[in-house]
Amino acid sequence: MYSQIDSNKRKTWILIFIFLLFLAGVGYAFGVYMGEPIVGLILAGIAGLIMTLVSLYKGDKVALATAGAKQISKKDNAYVYNMVENLAITAGLPMPKVYIIHDPAINAFATGRDPKHASVAVTTGAIDTLENEELEGVLAHELSHIQNYDIRIMTVVIVLVGLIALISDLLLRMHIWGGRHRDKNGSGWLILVGILLAILSPIIANIIKLAISRKREYLADASGSLLTRYPEGLAKALEKIHKQNKPMQRANNATAHLFLSSPFGSVRKGLSKLFATHPPIEDRIKVLRKM
Repeated sequence: MYSQIDSNKRKTWILIFIFLLFLAGVGYAFGVYMGEPIVGLILAGIAGLIMTLVSLYKGDKVALATAGAKQISKKDNAYVYNMVENLAITAGLPMPKVYIIHDPAINAFATGRDPKHASVAVTTGAIDTLENEELEGVLAHELSHIQNYDIRIMTVVIVLVGLIALISDLLLRMHIWGGRHRDKNGSGWLILVGILLAILSPIIANIIKLAISRKREYLADASGSLLTRYPEGLAKALEKIHKQNKPMQRANNATAHLFLSSPFGSVRKGLSKLFATHPPIEDRIKVLRKM
């Protein structure tokens, strides 16, 4: 478990570092086209900061509303509430807000900018279908996302993806509508590279984002198993999800990465795995059973 945690943390930060370099490159290319490379970098940084702050402080409410989650108290569902509370105490976390999503699919997600402002949402399908230790494994996985600050990391990464797409779009529009603009210092080749980067960057950025998302899922699997000391509970829950293979009624691309498993159904292997928000369930089960 500790090996899995260390490995996935290390790989995540390497990917984020590559991501930041990539964002700097796109910002620089935009600046070169404008004739002020440093200004391009500064503008990219300021826009990224503003977008990140807005997402961190408002993103959880949007995610919960999009999923149709309804907040509950202890009297509404003592079974789920007590399980979350016990796990939070074990993990040394503040008690998160608990939400239920009325959906027959087995799934759950966590959101919030930090442990003090966190929420956990679980579907009625998970509550009705999973055994006690299986549901505990699912909720421990979600609390591990909170403990590892995965929600904050993924919020920042998603904002960076959106910013890269925005800069790329601006660069392409400026090239199309302002085609006469050329740098007088002979850096036409830099502009050409910038245009090529603008075309490819949204795709590359999305691939990096999805790679980070998959690493955070493996990390939460390991951290959640460390919390319950019973990896088999989560493994059995994932087996039931794989067997059910039922998409959620309100599945949404914008929030898909938050869930325990893809809200659109099972992840296939091959090239589609590269563009998946989650690792294949079979791979996750295999890793859990090696612990």
